[in-house]
Amino acid sequence: MELISSPLLAVEWLRMPWHWAVSGAALSSLVFLMTWMGKRFGISSSFNNICAAAGAGRFTPFFKERQVDSIWRYFFVVGTILGGFIASTFLSSPEAVAISQETISSLESYGYSYPEMDATGAGFIPTQFINYTSLKGILIAIAGGFMVGFGARYAGGCTSGHAITGLSHLQLPSLITVIGFFIGGLLMTHFILPFLL
Repeated sequence: MELISSPLLAVEWLRMPWHWAVSGAALSSLVFLMTWMGKRFGISSSFNNICAAAGAGRFTPFFKERQVDSIWRYFFVVGTILGGFIASTFLSSPEAVAISQETISSLESYGYSYPEMDATGAGFIPTQFINYTSLKGILIAIAGGFMVGFGARYAGGCTSGHAITGLSHLQLPSLITVIGFFIGGLLMTHFILPFLL
């Protein structure tokens, strides 16, 4: 345990790149535990719970539900937000994320240099494109957020709900939805994103 014998070393240990199998094992354990408890892993369903808690059930039966059955989702959402804040504020690495040379060349062909360490410490974010200081960046964030939210509700779940829980439960609708995710991602990458860049 010498590697994490001090708080500073523990933070550095958490910040370093981890093998992909660690997150795979953590996700599979989470899905197993939630299935055992009769719950389904996914984040988009919490939107229903929040709308129901805000009184949307008075206007449409879609949002009528027993809040006591969904309390765990509020903790799940709050934990996700807090975890993201802690990770980005205290555990983020200032180094650029390791991506393939082919992706780097593709970004450069659109005029975007490989993201490197910057003053904000957001080394893995292409701040030339993803920023809120330009009207273009703001509009893309709003449009993208709307499409993700609408798509998740229209599909009856988000990527984590369908690709992780649905496929784990061998659900055919989730398989079809995940295939649609990949087709949409390929279309976006090769036909739509070049026009946005």
